Amino acid sequence: MEQICVVTTVVDARSVADVLAAAAVAGRLAACAQVGGQVDSTYWWQSAIQTTAEWSIQFKTAPDRVDALVDQLRANHPYEVPEILVTRVESGNPDYAAWVHDHTRP
Repeated sequence: MEQICVVTTVVDARSVADVLAAAAVAGRLAACAQVGGQVDSTYWWQSAIQTTAEWSIQFKTAPDRVDALVDQLRANHPYEVPEILVTRVESGNPDYAAWVHDHTRP
């Protein structure tokens, strides 16, 4: 099985999620990006518990493109300390893994 990576983040506006998703795909840093529906996040920030509505984004990318994608997200993310999670997974479909690889080439 071939490995792909899923990079996940959250933002506080659907429009921002759409911009980050489009930029990553247009820049060939991700083969696709999926913007998920609104979720409510509860977390510590500035010495208090906060609750915020957020939109999640999952980017599918090749392992050798993860660093560039993370760099782009950090540079363009609206949060001071953005959540950026990287999960390496085995693709159960080698054709999908090849598609991800092919569509993340500059």
